[in-house]
Amino acid sequence: MPLPLVYHPEYSPPFPGEHRFPMEKFRLLHEHLAHTGLLDRCQLYQPQLPSQAQLARAHCPEYIQRYMNGTLAPEQLRRLGLPWSQALAQRTVRAVGGSLLTAELALQHGMACHLAGGTHHAHFDYPAGFCIFNDLAIVALELLHTGRAQRVLIIDCDVHQGDGTARILADVPEAITVSLHCEKNYPARKALSDWDIGLPMGMGDADYLHTLEQALDYLLPLTQPDFIVYDAGADVHQHDALGYLKLTDHGLHARDRLVFTRAVQAQIPIMAVIGGGYDRDRHALARRHGIVHHCAAEVWRDCALG
Repeated sequence: MPLPLVYHPEYSPPFPGEHRFPMEKFRLLHEHLAHTGLLDRCQLYQPQLPSQAQLARAHCPEYIQRYMNGTLAPEQLRRLGLPWSQALAQRTVRAVGGSLLTAELALQHGMACHLAGGTHHAHFDYPAGFCIFNDLAIVALELLHTGRAQRVLIIDCDVHQGDGTARILADVPEAITVSLHCEKNYPARKALSDWDIGLPMGMGDADYLHTLEQALDYLLPLTQPDFIVYDAGADVHQHDALGYLKLTDHGLHARDRLVFTRAVQAQIPIMAVIGGGYDRDRHALARRHGIVHHCAAEVWRDCALG
């Protein structure tokens, strides 16, 4: 069975090219994985749209409707930082469907990766930080609601704290939120995750990997999850425009391999989303995001050989 990957052509709708958010990175990531031959060794799946009930597991129905209709208040659009369009609204819900499908495939096969996802700044009834609907929280609540999982561990390694996820899931003890982030970075006002690991600006590969390894060795036995959602944000990279940490390509690869390997060793199904990543060189950014998919394929291959 090839490693399952999830993608849809709607992920990169028409978008202002000068905008800070690199909307074309999803298309470029798909092209990069095809060019490097990874898609030939993996199974690519296209998601359906999620139901309103699935979105409403984590979000206020009125908020969902206002966003989809393009009637959010101007101050909420400013907090979001993205211009509204029907194509972007369609892309937004399609990507949530992609994360839900990735979770389903991970349950079936043990591991699956999304070529999008990680919108962890979206809150119950308002958007923030380029995030509209919180796919991490939606996946966790959907799995718990349907009984597909009993304890979901969210390992958020994006450089920014997963504040929306933490607040949405604050009263859900079966969903454990872990955020490993640069402390002096967005958002200025942090939420309270179940486990917050704030990192100093400028941290590099060795210290980061040591911190993550200690966290996993402590938290996996403690929390005993039966499903892991992994946000593999590439914005921890030394060349990221919004990051402030100093991981190299090698550090990203070692980070992803560590998380996947720990999950496989513990026989816990794991899904990965790409999280944040910002660079004017969109092709370099796509290659950076592709590290998690190549790493997942390596661990997948090693499991098959072992």
